[in-house]
Amino acid sequence: MSLFTELQAELDALRAAGTYKHLNHLESPQGARVRMEGRGEVIVLSSNNYLGLANEPAVVQAGVDALHRYGAGTASVRFICGTFTVHRELEAALARFVGTEASMSYVSAWNANEALTATIVREGDFVVSDALNHASIIDSIRLAKAITKCTTAVYRHADLDDLREKLRANRSAPRKLIWTDGIFSMEGAIAKLPDILQIAREEGAIVVMDDSHATGVLGATGRGTAEHFGVLGEVDIITSTLGKALGGAAGGFIAGPAALCDIMTQRSRPQLFSNALPPTVAASALAAVQFTEAHPERVTQLHANTRYFRAAIEEAGFRPLAGETPIVPIIVGETALAIRMSELLLHRGVFVTGFGFPVVPQGQARVRCQVSAAHTKDDLDAVVAAFKDAGRVAGLLG
Repeated sequence: MSLFTELQAELDALRAAGTYKHLNHLESPQGARVRMEGRGEVIVLSSNNYLGLANEPAVVQAGVDALHRYGAGTASVRFICGTFTVHRELEAALARFVGTEASMSYVSAWNANEALTATIVREGDFVVSDALNHASIIDSIRLAKAITKCTTAVYRHADLDDLREKLRANRSAPRKLIWTDGIFSMEGAIAKLPDILQIAREEGAIVVMDDSHATGVLGATGRGTAEHFGVLGEVDIITSTLGKALGGAAGGFIAGPAALCDIMTQRSRPQLFSNALPPTVAASALAAVQFTEAHPERVTQLHANTRYFRAAIEEAGFRPLAGETPIVPIIVGETALAIRMSELLLHRGVFVTGFGFPVVPQGQARVRCQVSAAHTKDDLDAVVAAFKDAGRVAGLLG
């Protein structure tokens, strides 16, 4: 059997199992409501557009202006001839926003994470990662292990005793890194950051936190997990995204000491061998940061919408995973049921995605709801009504 015949057989099996993923095409800008090809207007409850900035006029205009000023792209990697002044401005703003000395932008948060570990660890160093960390962190550590021969381990999710035990078992390692998400994307849970920082101080470790789902989301002014816990400026290294709350276009960054960001410029392969972030995206992301700083009420609205939706969906009879973030996962069990629930909701004008294995463990498939500051109460009420109807059809509600 040829490769392509085997691939087609795999696709046929996914369709037969009801777990095949279909792409839905939008005909309008991302927002609380969008026009979907073949569906008309639907309410979006599956976007990372937490602050509603993807179509904010100031953010869009900044990208348009940058297109005219800088052209379509860099046409090169940064150190050769591919850095514009807007990259420097963006990186200064990001560092200020997340409370670090410096930052370095990448074409995606995946690239930023991929670049980090292998660039800063050496043979004999120890890297330990939360069991529920994002796939980009997992791949970053795997790559680092292959390149540098560092030692790695995984600690049970949020189990601080297990983390401490693994660090102590590798106490002789020259460098010890703790990798954690700020918000765990499939759970909506927040890392126990103050405790992790304390353990790191006791064990001589460096804390690296991917704050992609928390930047623009947590804290009174959206500065992320560190602000949420009152430890802004205390995390050694932060990675995050420009593709979620901060405009939603694309891009990511690493933030930390100036020496770290400089060494990433000198040595990280995604910087050395890949074009820079397009200036249009850099400019729109910069405008998103500036907008968020000038409008903390947008973050306040996100928090209020989150509380309202969580209470309403629980009152409707669903039991989402407990939490306080705008990620509200509703566990349904099997992957096919999660996808079926997603389809039923889409028929009722609500666009929300079902996730199953291997994204989440077997038997823990879920419909992951994501609230935005752009949603009105009418939007959220309509979503809850659709959930109640779909839930009865799917057998989730009596």
